[in-house]
Amino acid sequence: MSRLAIAGPSVALVMMGALHLVFPGVVDPLRGLLSDYALGEGTGALFLLGMLALAGGACAAAYQLAAVDPVRSAAARVLLVMASAGLVLSAVFPTDAAPTLDSLSGEIHRWATALVFTAIPGAGWILARQSRQPLPLVRALALSSVAVLAFFLLSHPGSPVAELIGGPGFYGLLERLLVVLEIVLLIAIAAVGQRPPTISKEMPAHAPYAEKIS
Repeated sequence: MSRLAIAGPSVALVMMGALHLVFPGVVDPLRGLLSDYALGEGTGALFLLGMLALAGGACAAAYQLAAVDPVRSAAARVLLVMASAGLVLSAVFPTDAAPTLDSLSGEIHRWATALVFTAIPGAGWILARQSRQPLPLVRALALSSVAVLAFFLLSHPGSPVAELIGGPGFYGLLERLLVVLEIVLLIAIAAVGQRPPTISKEMPAHAPYAEKIS
C-alpha cells in the first residue's frame, strides 16, 4: 500500500504529460479540458489508466493514514475515499463532447469531477489541521488548490464573470494547473502516511482514576 500511495499519483502525472507530448493538438491545452482526452482515439486508454492510478493512490493514502494516526486522520481519510470513488466514476462515465452536456454519463462525470476537485484539498486541509506534527507543505498545497479551483470556476464558460476576465481563453490551462496541484498534494499526503505511527499519550476521559490523576 505504501508504494501504491506514491506510485498512483506519480503514474497519473506521467500519463498526463504523455497525453500532451505524444498526442499534441488533440485537445487545446488552453481551452480544452483533460476529460476530452477520454473521447479521442488512442488517448482514452492513457486517460483511463491515469484516472484509475490516481484513484488507487488516494485509497492507498487513506489506508496509510489509518496506520499512522487513525483518530486524527479519520475525516481526511473519508474525503480521500470519496475522491477515489469520484475518480473511478469520472473514468467509467466519460464526458460529452464539448460544448454539449446532454447525457447521463456526462452529468455523472461532471459531478464526480467536482467531488474530486473539492475532496482532495479538503482532505489536505483537515489533515494539516488535525495532525500532531506541522504539515506546512500539505497546508500550502491545499490552500493553493482551493484558490486555483475558485479561479477556474470563475473562468469556466457559463460563469457570469467568465467573459469579463477572459476565462474561456485559458480555463483549460487553469484546470491543468489544478490537477497538477492536487496530484502533488496527494503525494505529500502519502508521504505523511510513510511516517512512523504516533502513539497517543492522552488518557481517555473514561479511564479509571482519571479524575484523581488530573
